[in-house]
Amino acid sequence: MGKTVLLVEDEVGLVDALTSEFQFEDYQVLTALDGVSAVETYLKNQNKIDLIVLDWMLPKLDGLGVLRRVRRESDVPIIMLTARDYTGDKVAGLMSGADDYITKPFDTEELLARMQVVLRRPRQIQTNNKTPIYQLDDLTLDTAKRQVTRGDHHIQLTQREYKLLLEMFKAIGKTFTRDELLDSVWGVDFDGQPNIVDVYIRYLRNKIDKFPDSKKLIHTIRGVGYTLTVND
Repeated sequence: MGKTVLLVEDEVGLVDALTSEFQFEDYQVLTALDGVSAVETYLKNQNKIDLIVLDWMLPKLDGLGVLRRVRRESDVPIIMLTARDYTGDKVAGLMSGADDYITKPFDTEELLARMQVVLRRPRQIQTNNKTPIYQLDDLTLDTAKRQVTRGDHHIQLTQREYKLLLEMFKAIGKTFTRDELLDSVWGVDFDGQPNIVDVYIRYLRNKIDKFPDSKKLIHTIRGVGYTLTVND
């Protein structure tokens, strides 16, 4: 089953064309023709919507209003569409939480590429008690339950392994030096061997990156350190 996209656009012809293209790329598509319907559709289906493609100029409630309303609930990826190539519009959209911005007329292939990019970005989901759940690809860390899963697999970690993974999750894509991880996970007063970091990174890899159908998520940057990210 592909990812689910909410397409919010008031031009019926464009909705039909994009829906066909999205479905061809194995996306499930929900549509809304105005801002009010967009918010209603999102709230009814927010647990299954993976991405919103959102037009700026909409009847009843404009795209910026929809964006701000959705951002009260989650950080679901949102790509804004607009016929106006004004810097002020782009800044307003990005500052309100849009992940990307594309100006009409656009090439469908470019939109599809941008969709793939934002869907690869990590998401931090807020639970009702404001305790974050970190997610990257199919790896999830639930800080409330102190639980780590990879797809359908529950991963048992030691306390130190969990703390190391959490530290990397807090800054996904950053390359951590060995000293940075020593200070944040073992403490600045640690007087053991610095290569303990390498040992625990190996432990994590053996538990997290062992599944044959999953991408490797923990990477070594030679001469620098370690990073948690998705590489194609």
